[in-house]
Amino acid sequence: MVNSGLVYPRARLTVNLAPADLRKEGPAYDLPMALALVMASGGANPDLDGAMVVGELSLDGSVRHTNGILPMVSVARQRGLKRVYVPARDAAEAALVDGLEVYPVANLAKRLDHLNGASQLARFEMPPMPKDEEVVYPVDMADVKGQEHVKRAVEICAAGCHNVLGLCPKTRMAVCAAGRAS
Repeated sequence: MVNSGLVYPRARLTVNLAPADLRKEGPAYDLPMALALVMASGGANPDLDGAMVVGELSLDGSVRHTNGILPMVSVARQRGLKRVYVPARDAAEAALVDGLEVYPVANLAKRLDHLNGASQLARFEMPPMPKDEEVVYPVDMADVKGQEHVKRAVEICAAGCHNVLGLCPKTRMAVCAAGRAS
């Protein structure tokens, strides 16, 4: 908070993460707790009704990637929330859930400027999907006669974007193919 230009309260603080029966772990609560401290000390008076805030704070005040954004955002939608504030790096993943406004947060100071009305965070918009084009492959598995177990193994490797290495014991030749995401 100090590295973001804020005054850290010098009083004893107690943070209650309710409900107590729900297990909480990891750094995803850094940003919401920092915002709660600022709000409690009178530094901001935001309207966070219907919003979820999640993110890990680094020592310089930037908001870092947080694991598990997609399930968190899915629960936010199930609970009827309308807006989510997530780390900028995770905004595309959060935008996969329909029905929510996703706001990427780069650092604590920008989030506070947004809360105080000094500047606005831009709502994240998914880039348009590329048009589907027919892909023509020069090799077809239908050209391979027999070897059903080998063809099945190659299909599984290709589907999972894995590499495959085939060895022929008679000719001692190896065939190697690198997996690629399509």
